[in-house]
Amino acid sequence: MSDLPKRVSIAEEGPREGFQSEKKMIPVADKVRLIEALAETGLKHIACVSYVNPKRVPTMADADEVAQAIRQKPGIEYSALWLNQQGLERALRGPLHVDGGVRVTASDTFSKKNIGKSVADALVEQRMSLKTFKDRGMPVEWGVILGAFGCNYEGELSTELILHRVQQALDEAELAGFKLTGIKLTDAMGWATPQSVYRLIGAVRSKWPELEVSLHLHDTRGTGMAAAYAGLQLGVTQFDASIAGLGGCPFAATDGAAGNICTEDFAFMCEEMGVETGLDIDRLIDAAKVAEEVVGRLLPGHVMRGGTLKAAKAKAAQKAAA
Repeated sequence: MSDLPKRVSIAEEGPREGFQSEKKMIPVADKVRLIEALAETGLKHIACVSYVNPKRVPTMADADEVAQAIRQKPGIEYSALWLNQQGLERALRGPLHVDGGVRVTASDTFSKKNIGKSVADALVEQRMSLKTFKDRGMPVEWGVILGAFGCNYEGELSTELILHRVQQALDEAELAGFKLTGIKLTDAMGWATPQSVYRLIGAVRSKWPELEVSLHLHDTRGTGMAAAYAGLQLGVTQFDASIAGLGGCPFAATDGAAGNICTEDFAFMCEEMGVETGLDIDRLIDAAKVAEEVVGRLLPGHVMRGGTLKAAKAKAAQKAAA
């Protein structure tokens, strides 16, 4: 276990991961309003839409409209998610950034629920996407293991299985002429705890010490922030988060599926521990309030209500001086 990193990078997932789980349709203008509020916070990566089947995820039916409506600021990567070749082709026709990568779902059941294909079939189809990246000269540097910490359908997943999935990602990339430099471990199911983060990252690094590891954690069972802190202790410097804790995977098989760890809460914690994020916490709070306005309900973020310690200290000092 190492000292905490000096700086971390936080990628915003709220507009994509968040809106996909909403039961009501969110107007395009409101989605864009949140994305543009996030662009004022110092974030360098904002996931905006998913190019997925609108019958399965109705709130992403307007992905093309949202993508076209965003007024992109220089220096920010506005991205689109895709899950199959059809989605990739739609994404490539649009104005948003498309990441080249290899995705492997940890459990076969979650793969069928989330993607509509078994792990084996999804890997075969993904070879078309990798060929597309190769033909276009697009880099493929990251592998993503979906549901790496456990499965609400199949239960506990062995470390050996996850290492096998990482190897599959590496093999598929190599087969297509790419070499992965990093692995993102994701937890849409909300199973990650500090102990499982230590165990799984330790196992990955033991076998592939050259690979960078990033984390995409959810807070379904209230352990997301603790798991993120464990990641910090291990020197992880790349995290996904969601403004105000917005979101949740619609195929995670739990009524309490929560969004990613809350962006402003995680950024606040990092900054208070001396870990730089490059983010403006006050503007993140403003964006979190926009997120609540857009969805029309309270969201689980804490700092947006409690405020920063800087503000609390200033208020206390004023009272003491009065």
